Amino acid sequence: MKKTVIIYGSSTGTCQGIAETIAGKLGVSDILDVAKVTAAQVAGYDNLLLGTSTWGAGDMQDDWYGGIKEIKSANLAGKTVALFGCGDSQSYSDTYCDGMGEIYRELQGTGCNIIGAVPTDGYTYDDSTAVVDGKFVGLALDDVNESDMTEARIDAWIEAIKDSL
Repeated sequence: MKKTVIIYGSSTGTCQGIAETIAGKLGVSDILDVAKVTAAQVAGYDNLLLGTSTWGAGDMQDDWYGGIKEIKSANLAGKTVALFGCGDSQSYSDTYCDGMGEIYRELQGTGCNIIGAVPTDGYTYDDSTAVVDGKFVGLALDDVNESDMTEARIDAWIEAIKDSL
């Protein structure tokens, strides 16, 4: 595997916990809080796994607003990016994992290769801007209402992306 970093934004710790789980399963030791990330750090990696929770009316976690600017200011051309997002499919089923969709849109035109789209089969939600061409743009998780599915979804996603990292 090429040099890989996991960058997350987490307000309650859920997305951080998911980032740490993914890191453990992939054997990745570099995990960064997006609130502290710099473009210089990002430049040193080939693979970026980016995770956010969704807040408000489908917004990225607050620290991502400054963090995405730092990430985009690095040269992302040729880098491989995989996205993961946390959402609430019951209370906020109309904005499920929209924060992940925001990151996806922000990265358009940066020259990075986004991998890891996930079929929507088996998910319960009403709407999501993280769905493009019938698939989530990355790994969508509801670790509150569907925690019994989290491990299997992470494992399937890792299996799907690991050969590209």
